[in-house]
Amino acid sequence: MASKEFRPGEKAPWSGQYQQIGPRGGLGKEVTVTKGEPLPPSPTSGMSYKIVDRTKNKSGRP
Repeated sequence: MASKEFRPGEKAPWSGQYQQIGPRGGLGKEVTVTKGEPLPPSPTSGMSYKIVDRTKNKSGRP
């Protein structure tokens, strides 16, 4: 599983569930994003996303 964090607006490298991570490390809601689509805007500045569950098909593979 990838440990890299992604910024809002960045294209998702894999399809799956992405967890919002706050600027201090707090966890926000999970969002579903399709590979190649931009990650949604975050509710506050400084937030990022981390993949927590890849889709179980070809688009979820690394």
